[in-house]
Amino acid sequence: MRRSAKSIRITLTLWYSTILVTTLVVFGLVAYTYSSQTLSENLDRSLVNEVKWVKGYIQPKAGKVKPSRKYAMKKSPLTPGEEIAVLSEEVRPEDPDDEVWNQIYEHALLNPKKTLIEVTDKKGAVIFRSFSVSMESLLVDINQGDSMKLSTVRSDKGKDWRVAASATPDLRLYAAYPLSELRDVLDNLFSILLIMIPIALAVSVGGGLFLANKSLRPVDDVTRAAQKITAQNLDQQIPTRGVNDELGRLILTFNDMIKRLRHSFDQITQFSADASHELRTPLTIMRGEVELVLRSPKTSEEYRRVLVSNLDEIMRLSSIIDNLLTLSTTDLGEHTVRFEPVRLQPLMTELLEDSEIIAMKKQISVRLTDNEDIEIEGDALRLRQLVLNLVDNAVKYTPDEGHVTISSRDEDGIAVIRVRDTGIGIPREEREKIFDRLYRVDKGRSRDMGGSGLGLSISRWIVELHRGTISVTSEPGRGSEFAVRLPLAKETV
Repeated sequence: MRRSAKSIRITLTLWYSTILVTTLVVFGLVAYTYSSQTLSENLDRSLVNEVKWVKGYIQPKAGKVKPSRKYAMKKSPLTPGEEIAVLSEEVRPEDPDDEVWNQIYEHALLNPKKTLIEVTDKKGAVIFRSFSVSMESLLVDINQGDSMKLSTVRSDKGKDWRVAASATPDLRLYAAYPLSELRDVLDNLFSILLIMIPIALAVSVGGGLFLANKSLRPVDDVTRAAQKITAQNLDQQIPTRGVNDELGRLILTFNDMIKRLRHSFDQITQFSADASHELRTPLTIMRGEVELVLRSPKTSEEYRRVLVSNLDEIMRLSSIIDNLLTLSTTDLGEHTVRFEPVRLQPLMTELLEDSEIIAMKKQISVRLTDNEDIEIEGDALRLRQLVLNLVDNAVKYTPDEGHVTISSRDEDGIAVIRVRDTGIGIPREEREKIFDRLYRVDKGRSRDMGGSGLGLSISRWIVELHRGTISVTSEPGRGSEFAVRLPLAKETV
C-alpha cells in the first residue's frame, strides 16, 4: 500500500494555523467573558452611585419634599416610547419642592447614559420619573432596612432593565438602565470576533505557506545537491550558505559526513587492492612452482623443496586471513575480551623467551630492561599478542645481528611498554600511515621480511581496547621505538 505523501510545508502551516485560531478563539472567549463581566460590574456600580447621589441629595431636604405632589409627563422629542418628566402647568413654580425635583431631573438629563431615575412614596405611588418606559413603576421588593439592592426587571414591552434600589423612611429610590444597551455592545464585540477569526485563519494559512516555502526552499536545494552525490563523485560537497543557523550547521555536518565517507571509500578501495595483492602473490607462487614440477619428472628432493615452499606460502595465507578475520570482528564489535588484573613483570618475562625465538633466525639479540612489578586491567591474551606483534615488527625491519630492547615501567602513574630496535627506521612522512591496514614502509622488501601489513593495525586496536595510546619515534637508519601507554589498575594507582 502506498503511503500518502506528507509535506512539511503543509504540516507547519496546519500547526501554525491551528495554534493561531485556537489562540484567537481562546482570546475571544476570554475577551467576551471579561468584557461582559466588566460592563455588568461597571453598570451596577454606576446605578448604585446614582441611587446614592439621589438619596444623598434628598435626605438633607426631606422637609421640603412633599410625597403627595407628583410630576406629570409631557411628550418630548426623544426616542419613541420615552418622555421627559417636566412640571405640569398645574404645578406652581413657587412650590418649595420644585427645586429638589429640578435638580434631580437636571442631573438625570446631563447623565450621558440613558439612566432612569424614579422616586416613589412608601406606598409605591410614583412621585418622580426621569423617563417613561411604558410601565407603571420599577418597583422591586425593597425594605427600609435594605441599604441597596440590585435586580433585573422586565418592562411591559419585554425590555429588561438593571435596577438599583434603596429606601428612606418616606421614599423609595430607583435607578435603572436598559440591558439591551449592554447586550448591543457585547453583540458588536461578538460580531467583530466572528468576522476577524476567519479572516485571521485565511491570513495565517497564506502567510504560513509563504513562510514555510521561504524557510524550506534551502532544504530543497540541499536535497537536490545531496541526490547528485554518489560513490563516484564523493569529492563534491553541498554548497554552504555562509550563515551559522540550523540549516548552515546541517550542511556543514553533511559535508563532514561526505568527507568521512570519501575517506572510508578510499580506505576500502586501497584495502581491497592491497588484500588482493597479498593473497594473489602467494597463490601465484604456489601455482608457478606446482606447474613447474608437473612439466617433467623431479627428484624427491626437488618435490620436497616445492612442498616446503608451498607450506610457507600456505602459512603466510593463513596468517593474513586470520589477521583479516580479527580486524573484521573488531569492526563488527564481535570480539571477546576478558578484563582482569594482569601483572606485567611475569608477562614480560615470558614474552622475552618467545621474542628470542622470533629473533633467532636473524641472530638478533633481545633484551628485557626496566621490568617493574606493575599491574593493569586487561586481557592477558591480547596484551601478549600486542607485545609479540611489536617485537615481530621490530625483528622484520632490523638487520641481522641487530638489537631489540623491551621494557615496562611506571611513568607518572601510567604503565609504559616500550619496544626499541636498531632497524631501518621510519621516515617522518610515513609515521602516520604505519598503523593503516596492509600498509608497509618498505614495500620492495616486504615479502622477504614476511610481513602482511596487519600487525600494527591489530596492535593499535588492542591498545585502544585497553583505553591506552600507542606512539612511535624513529630516526631513519638508526631504528624505531614504539611506546604503549596503559592505565594502571586502580589498586596500584
